[in-house]
Parts: sequence; C-alpha cells; structure tokens
Amino acid sequence: MNPVKTAFKLALPAVERAVLAADRAISSYVQPRRARGKLLLQPYVGWGTPHGVELTGRVLLPRTMSPPATGDRRWRNFLNSMRRLFSREVGGVRVNGVLDGINACAVSNENGYFTLNFTPLSPLPGGWHEAALSIEGKEGQTRARVQVIGQARFGVISDLDDTVIQSDVTSLPRMLVTALTGNARTRSPFPGVGALYRALAREGEGRNPVFYVSSSPWNFFDLLWQFLDYRRIPLGPMFLRSWGAGLLAEHGGHKHGVIDRLFERFPDLKFVLIGDSGEQDALIYSEVVRKYAGRVLAVYIRDITGAFQDETVLKLRGELARAGVDLVLAADSLNAAGHAMAMGLITPGEYRGVLVSVTGPTER
Repeated sequence: MNPVKTAFKLALPAVERAVLAADRAISSYVQPRRARGKLLLQPYVGWGTPHGVELTGRVLLPRTMSPPATGDRRWRNFLNSMRRLFSREVGGVRVNGVLDGINACAVSNENGYFTLNFTPLSPLPGGWHEAALSIEGKEGQTRARVQVIGQARFGVISDLDDTVIQSDVTSLPRMLVTALTGNARTRSPFPGVGALYRALAREGEGRNPVFYVSSSPWNFFDLLWQFLDYRRIPLGPMFLRSWGAGLLAEHGGHKHGVIDRLFERFPDLKFVLIGDSGEQDALIYSEVVRKYAGRVLAVYIRDITGAFQDETVLKLRGELARAGVDLVLAADSLNAAGHAMAMGLITPGEYRGVLVSVTGPTER
C-alpha cells in the first residue's frame, strides 16, 4: 500500500476527533443564540414510491454565501466551503411538511437532521412533486423537490466524485484543493456525462430515475445540486455522508447501505451501476451483482487509474461475465454509451448525442 495513504489512514482517528471537536465547539456556542435570528431549512431530495415517500433535511442557522459564478476567485470559494463545512446545526426543532395534501412532521436531532415520512391514502403519480416545509411557530415556507418512482424501465445508481464530476480522488492534496476552492460553476464534469445520463434517464419522458451516491458530506449538497442543474445532468435523489466521524474513511459501507435500501425499496426495478476505478466501485458493484442476481443490467466503471492493467478488476470482470453481467471499463462516456446502445438501454440517436458531446465542444 502507498506509504502516504497508510500514514493518512493511521492519522484518521485523530483527524476525525479534531473535526468533531471543532464542529461541536462552534455549534455549542451558537445554538443557544438561535432564538435571536431566523432558522434555515435545508431540504434534500425526497424519494419513494407512489405508496410512501421520505424527505430528509436539516435545520441550520443562516449562513451568508454569494451565488456561484464562473469568475469567482479561489479564496471566495474556499470561504464558502468553510461556511458549509462548519454549518451551525439546530436540534429540537419541529418541522412540518405538506406533499400533495399529505401532512408529516418530525423533530430535528442534535445534528439538525430530520426525516419526514409521507404516507398517501391513494397512490401518488410518478414523477417530480413539490413539498412545502415550515418550522412550527415561524412564518414562511421552504420548497423541496420530491421524486416519486412510478413506471420505470430501469434505474441508475451512480457515484459522483470522479464518475460525474472531476474530483481527483486518487490524490488527496489535489482532491482537497479541487473540492474546497471550486464552486458549482467552476467544477467540471467529464465530457459526455450529461448526454449519457440524459439518454439513460429518458429525461424528456421522466421515466428512469438516477440516484447519486457520494462520500461528500451533506454540507456540500447545495453545491452538488447546483452543479448537476447547471451542467444539465439529470437531477435525482442524493445520498451523501455526515460530516464528522467516518467521513474520511473508506466509503464501501456507506455505498453498500444505500444500494441495499434502493434494491429493497424497489424490488421490481433493475439497475445500471456507474462508478470509477479511483476507489472500490468495481468490487462493491460486483458484490451487488452477486447479492441481487438478475437485477443488474450493466456495470460501467470510468477508468481513471489504468484499471485495464489491474488484475483484480480484470478478475472481477470475468466473474461478472460468467454471471451474465458486463463490467465495462470505460475510458470515456462514449464507451459506456456504445455498450448501452448495444443493450437497447439508449437509442442510436442518443448515442450520437453522446458522441457529439465527447468529440465536440465541452458541454456547458
């Protein structure tokens, strides 16, 4: 193992303790003063079936951040990143939500998180909905996006870092610089990602859901959401991680947990799994194929580390092939699109759209 990576892993417990101590110190100082100002509701993306939906969010003290622009200097982006990371959470706040006439309520925990569970009397129509959230005893409402998965041909589960958004996860120093000094307008997607994901999602019809799983903290939700929207990459529910203990460790357990939830929540839905070779996506997805036999249509791994030469990855590819699932090591989005077209997951016209976006001008 790389000695730098080994030293980093050994230092993780101390780093995590320091991060938690700093975060709790700031929160304990400002939370008693929350009555002096307004509270901020940060909803994430609700998701579920026509028979039940959950919507997670967070209660925070307000923070001042300017809207992202392509010309923002790195120091400004860095300050905004610090404001996100050291958010000031508020526990014990009662949050009410209304979704298509259905009421739900929850109380935020010590880290500010709350989860609203909506159970309709009659099935909700598939597609995007909007929920209205409010804090009990305070005026004003916050709108939240909710995706109800109805009739879908298949779903897509995708990593974000170095799969959709260029993050340099194979180099810790470069990753930190990229993540902390960029914004939603300056961060770059891989060429062709938008066209490929729009094709898989059948965006115009709103048929196939895309779920994003990332090791990034929930504090960066707004940046990632704005990035996807700005780059015209299909929006979908995100599953991030809590800032603090375990955040800097391996993300295999987090990703396994999310995938298990999705496969169990949608038992009749098959999935396309997309990741990269920078972490352990090939191994994680191979285990998913074995656990949920017959429910994975294809595995696409963006090769950012020379995985074509990795004996472990090649062995996994052979094992999946014997199970009837192709693990495609894709040098770019076009390779994945070619396989998807051959499987009938996207049309020839959609493949040409990916071709143009990869070989032509970079997507906005």
